[in-house]
Amino acid sequence: QVQFVESGGGLVQPGGSLRLSCAASQISANRFSILGMGWYRQAPGNQRELVASITGGGNLGYADSVKGRFTISRDNAKNTIYLRMDSRKAEDTAVYYCNSRQGGFAWGQGTQVTVSS
Repeated sequence: QVQFVESGGGLVQPGGSLRLSCAASQISANRFSILGMGWYRQAPGNQRELVASITGGGNLGYADSVKGRFTISRDNAKNTIYLRMDSRKAEDTAVYYCNSRQGGFAWGQGTQVTVSS
């Protein structure tokens, strides 16, 4: 079963940049390279939502709430995807997870991002 480990979160101030990482294991590099992946987040009291996605071919997609501020990327050689968060806002506070674009695998523990001054 594919496993994901998210990292890079923390307590950060509004504005500035932060990069999250998600490493996938129990999956071959070839399979990972064609797998559409996504970053999700879940804020307290809210449902988990997809905020950014990247296909195997490199096509990108973003939720309106993060468009222009977040950038998703991938390194297939490392079975890893990234989420660069620029111009952070308090409403970006959430636990961030990665999974396939369909959310079809088991969820990892996520990484907490708290944006506060």
